[in-house]
Amino acid sequence: MMVNPTPPRILVLSTSLHPESRSRVMALAARAELDALGAQTAWFDCRDVQFPYMDGHAAGSHEATVALRTALGAADAVFLASGIYNFDVSAVAKACLELGGRAWDDKVVCIACATGSMVSFMAPLGLANSLMLDFRCVIVPRFPMATQAAITDGSVTDPETARRIREACAMTVRLASVRQGA
Repeated sequence: MMVNPTPPRILVLSTSLHPESRSRVMALAARAELDALGAQTAWFDCRDVQFPYMDGHAAGSHEATVALRTALGAADAVFLASGIYNFDVSAVAKACLELGGRAWDDKVVCIACATGSMVSFMAPLGLANSLMLDFRCVIVPRFPMATQAAITDGSVTDPETARRIREACAMTVRLASVRQGA
C-alpha cells in the first residue's frame, strides 16, 4: 500500500442553510482538524449559493452547480456535514449529490451529522449507499454525530464529539492519501 507524499485535497462541504447550524460548526471543526493534519482544504458553504431545482436539463449549467462540480472535481476527498431531518440527511445534501453528478466519482467521503438524538445514527446510510453504488466512493466508516448538547456558542464543546471528529478527519486523510497513491 503506497501513500502519496502530496497532502490530499479535501473539500469541506457544509450543506446546512440554517443561520445557527450545528452541522456547520462540525464542518468548521473538521476544517481546522484537517488543516492541522496537513491536508489541503477547500471550503464550500451551501449558504453562499442558490442551487437550482434538479430538472435533468438546465440545472447542470447553473452557476451554483458549476461551482459545486468544480470544487468536487478539485478534491480527493469530501467531508460532508449535514443536519438530520426525519431520519435522513438534508435536502440540500441530497441536492449536492444530484447536482454534483460525476464530479463525485471515486472520492473518499466522510459524512458528519448534527442530529436531535443519537437514535438517528443510521440516517446517513442512504446517502452513503448512493455515493458507493452510483459514484464508487470510498465511505469513511466513521460518522461523527452531534446532538444539541455537544455544541455550545458556535463550537464543539463535548469531548466525545470532538474526538469523533478528529478520528474521522484522520481516517479521511489516511484513506485519501492511500487512494492518491493507488
